This record gives sequence, C-alpha cells and structure tokens, in this order.
Amino acid sequence: MDNKYTSKRIWLDKDKKGYEDWRNLMEKAHLQTGESLDYTVGIYDGKRLIATGSFAENIIKCVAVCKDYQAENLLTKVITQLIEEMNEYGYFHYFLYTKPERETVFRSLGFKKIVVNEDVLFMEQGPDDFSSYLHLLEKNKKPGKGAGIVMNANPFTKGHQYLVETAAKKSEQVYVFVLSEDHSEFSTEDRVEMVEAGVSHLSNVTVFPTKKYLVSQATFPAYFLKDKAELTVAKTQAALDAQIFKEKIAPVLDIQVRFVGDEPYSKVTEVYNQAMQEVFGTELSLVILPRKAIDGNVISATKVRQAIAEKDETLLSEFLPETTYNYLKKNF
Repeated sequence: MDNKYTSKRIWLDKDKKGYEDWRNLMEKAHLQTGESLDYTVGIYDGKRLIATGSFAENIIKCVAVCKDYQAENLLTKVITQLIEEMNEYGYFHYFLYTKPERETVFRSLGFKKIVVNEDVLFMEQGPDDFSSYLHLLEKNKKPGKGAGIVMNANPFTKGHQYLVETAAKKSEQVYVFVLSEDHSEFSTEDRVEMVEAGVSHLSNVTVFPTKKYLVSQATFPAYFLKDKAELTVAKTQAALDAQIFKEKIAPVLDIQVRFVGDEPYSKVTEVYNQAMQEVFGTELSLVILPRKAIDGNVISATKVRQAIAEKDETLLSEFLPETTYNYLKKNF
C-alpha cells in the first residue's frame, strides 16, 4: 500500500460513520447498497474513503473507486486485498461482476470472462473454472439433440418427475441440471441422489451439477431470497443466468429446448421464466408446462417440506415418487 493511503476493514453493521461513507461512495458509483456482504475493505486518504470492495462467500462485489482517484491504481489494491482475505476464508476460486469496460483491467489481474452483455461483465479466477465445467459437459454428452431442465429438487417430487418424463418423451436426450448451492433444506448430495433415483427409469436422461454456473449465488443470488428479493435485481440476474445457459452451455450439449414448470407461487421464479423467454428469443425454445396437480392440489416442494414438518404421511405419499419417499424414510 502506498504510504500516503491507508486501508482497513469497514464493519458495515457496526461502524455507523464507516457505513455512511461507504454508502455515499457506492451511490456515487451507481452501485446498490442492499447486497449481503461478508467482508468490506476501505482505502482512505486521511479520513476520506476513496476506494472500497467487498465479497460474499467467493464473489467479489461492490467495488468502487472515487472519481478523483481513478488514476491511482486503487482498483488493483482493493482486489489484491480482497483476494488475500478470501484466501484466509479458504476461498481460492473467485467470481466478479463488473462493468464491461473494465475487462482489460481485470484480465491483467488474472480474471477470465464467463459472459458479458451491455450492462454486466461476469468473470472468474481460480482452478476448476468454467472451461473445466464445459469440458465435463462435453465429455458426457450423448448423441442426439438435447433438452435442458434446471431444478433445485428440494426435495424431488412427482412434479419434478412429471417435468422430466414429459421432456424425455419429446426429446432425444434430456440433461437435468441440479443446483449445486447448499442453501436449501436438503444438501446438494441428497438432492442429486433423489433426482438420480427418480429418473433412473429413463434411459435418455443425464444428470449434471450446476456448480457455480447456473442459478447460483454467483449468477442468481436473488433466487435464494425468494419473496424477499427485489424483483428488478432478480430480473437482471435472471437474464445473465439465462444468457450463460443459452450462449455457453446449450451449444456444448446441442440443447434445442429448455423445459420449465409454470410458477403460480414464486414471483422470483416467474421473473426467471420471463427472462428466459426474452433472452432465448427464437434461438432456443422454452416450453413452460402447467404444474402437475393431484385432485386440484398443485404439487410443490414447499408443500412437501411443510408436510414433512407436520408428519403428513398422506400428502407425502401423494406428492413424492416412491424413490424420494423411500430415500427420506431411510435418511431422515
């Protein structure tokens, strides 16, 4: 650090003055202040906050440099300090959102582009990166045109199974992507096992993890906030997620169509479906199926989790495929 500047952690939830200075700098940079952040660093010229950056898990966010100091290479100092701190947290693979015009700067810091649009550049740095993920998909691609489904399956219900079975009837190959984020009631390992068991009777279905590249804290954090998410933010994130699927993942697996269920309950998921329609355009088909219902009662994983809590065996036996029901009985 240049001796004329100092740096320190800003405790946004404890330091009122620090928070106000940070919020002012963020607003001048036209960045949102409602992000959930684990760590924030500030660089000061005397008592004046002139640059800042934060991270949540392994995602760098809220990086801003005061306009008067943008020739001082403070961006590099902020990113270097954030990476050192993330290493202390045990993270060695990082993601970053920034403005498209900053690509050259972040490339010089070792970041690689994942996807870009008019408003946002999404980059990463570290081992086991996006190219490794695409290689995994390509290595396991099956002959024929494909369909894609992305699901959390928390847990895997007859509704999920209906979606996959319908896609399997209409497609040569179906690729089911199970969310890899551990922010649900059931772990990633449990959800993948329930999905694999529930589709094992379908010979043209392959199950993949999403890792950080579809509906994750990196691409679509609003998804996990559900009704608490700000819908304008959710729309931007959903569009980026849909863009990654359309431009990067679908071509590797020759995916021509994506199947989703309609969404009578979650506004965020509804926003996601709308964003996919807009981003896919005419180049990738989106099929929205009505949710499967039993005696007029629409199946949902939320209802299943409530039934588990209430020990409602009748609803569980109606809404769960036998594979999931047996898995839950055995493991929970």
